[in-house]
Amino acid sequence: MNQKSLSAQNKTHKQILSFLKNRKISKVYSEFVSSLNTRENLAVAVSGGPDSLALAYLAKCYSIKNKITVKFFLVDHKLRAESTKEATSVKKLLQKVGITCKVLSWKGKKPSRNIQSLAREARYSLLAKECSKNNIKHLLLGHHSNDLFENFLIRVVRGSGLNGLVSFNKSVKYKDKDLNILRPLLNLEKNDLINISKIVFKFFVKDPSNINEDYKRTRIRNLLYSLEKEGLDLKKLELTINNLKDSDKSIKFYVDRNLKKNVVFLKRKNIYILSYNFFDQSHEIVFRSLTSLIQKLGKKYYPVRGKSINELMKKINEKSFTKVTLGNCYVERVNETILISQENSHKV
Repeated sequence: MNQKSLSAQNKTHKQILSFLKNRKISKVYSEFVSSLNTRENLAVAVSGGPDSLALAYLAKCYSIKNKITVKFFLVDHKLRAESTKEATSVKKLLQKVGITCKVLSWKGKKPSRNIQSLAREARYSLLAKECSKNNIKHLLLGHHSNDLFENFLIRVVRGSGLNGLVSFNKSVKYKDKDLNILRPLLNLEKNDLINISKIVFKFFVKDPSNINEDYKRTRIRNLLYSLEKEGLDLKKLELTINNLKDSDKSIKFYVDRNLKKNVVFLKRKNIYILSYNFFDQSHEIVFRSLTSLIQKLGKKYYPVRGKSINELMKKINEKSFTKVTLGNCYVERVNETILISQENSHKV
């Protein structure tokens, strides 16, 4: 880099870091740093909303201070006519503060049902591929405390078990890939992030799907807002979630033990063989063990719905049970043994 370019870069970096003099932004940045705790190269998922723009700014500051590479990616789902124009606007906006953002497009025919779930899967897939190309092992998402509460209530409405209720974590592996999905803003409130976007960017995209009550998440968000007006203390709700997480850790210990002691994996055939003792556990242990095996073998980012796993457990207990398909896997009985294999894999 020549002297002129270096001088321009230093000027941009100084301008970016100057916003940290703001007391509120400085406080949010300190929380971001303590949650992140890594000096490896990073990727940031940007959407144009206030959460992800704030995340982009914080990550840029982090990259400057720690001299690491951070890549910024924006997924254009092309579900709305104006989405590509918005993506271009966000890209130009980020360039003004020294952030280079690459737009990734979801190509092909779009679904007419289960749109948000499938779009989310497509988004993660595109981001994961880009991280792999750039040899990046950590992907940052802009989820905050309000998302945590929304997710909790959505799972309550669905009748999720304990694992589902507390599954929204700061760090999680993406499928079987060498990629960690990190949520360093999970302890922060949405208003803190809106404040950063207003001060730094003076702009953010308002996604119309966020007010569309055809989507369950929007209805849950409005419900949460109503509960707050009625006196719901979100700090107490957070305490409840944390207490449930402690209980969840204890159960995970026994699930891990069940998977290690009572499951054999035939790597060549890509098949799990479950011993009789696998099912000689409490309902929750068997439930989670089956969920884990099917999710891993079926290569799904999200686990199979709890209702489907419960139905599978009932069928396995029936003498007439022979075979079912679930989560891109076959679950079948051969003599007295239960096997789980991929739909396209060879059978023993």
